[in-house]
Amino acid sequence: MTETDLYPPVKAWLEALGYEVKAEIGPVDVMAVRAGGDPVVVELKAGFSLTLLQQAVARQSVTDIVYVAVPRWSGKSGWRAFKGNVGLCKRLGVGVLSVRLEDGFVQVHADPTEFRPRKSRTRRARLLSEFARREGDPNMGGSRRQVMTAYKQECARIAAHLAASGPCKGAEIAKATGVTKATRIMYVNHLGWFARVDTGTYDLTEKGRAEHSV
Repeated sequence: MTETDLYPPVKAWLEALGYEVKAEIGPVDVMAVRAGGDPVVVELKAGFSLTLLQQAVARQSVTDIVYVAVPRWSGKSGWRAFKGNVGLCKRLGVGVLSVRLEDGFVQVHADPTEFRPRKSRTRRARLLSEFARREGDPNMGGSRRQVMTAYKQECARIAAHLAASGPCKGAEIAKATGVTKATRIMYVNHLGWFARVDTGTYDLTEKGRAEHSV
């Protein structure tokens, strides 16, 4: 499959919308013009790439109506990657077309319009909470392996207190460690470190002692 395979379906789609279409006009892969409207530019590629996005953004100096056209995705992983690229194109104000090569069907996934992302207050609050609760800067940026989260830090503080003091009430641990949700953390016990030994009283499990090295 080559970029030229995409041209006939894209040209037919544009002509059906009333455009006159010509290929390879200067640096532009496809240009379409109709009376009284802005020109439409389409960049063709065999797949999404940084080069394709750079070309599309460069064409925005010519017209606001810029599309990229790529072959239709294949499989679930292909759809996930394609969907992510569509989101990126929306942020750039670039439209997205997919071409089903078997029958030349062209589908519009995004039109070239100004993108105004919605802010998520919930996600913002979650990130700020994690930032505020985390002690120091224990991780190396760019590495997603074994990330030390604020939750793990709090579990470690609880574990250290239990190792030193033995079984304790949740309220006592919260006061001693500053982990206000100590009882809840031990009750839910995501890491498997804690065990309830009496009403409201917790101690370390064998796993907790081993993984916390206490």
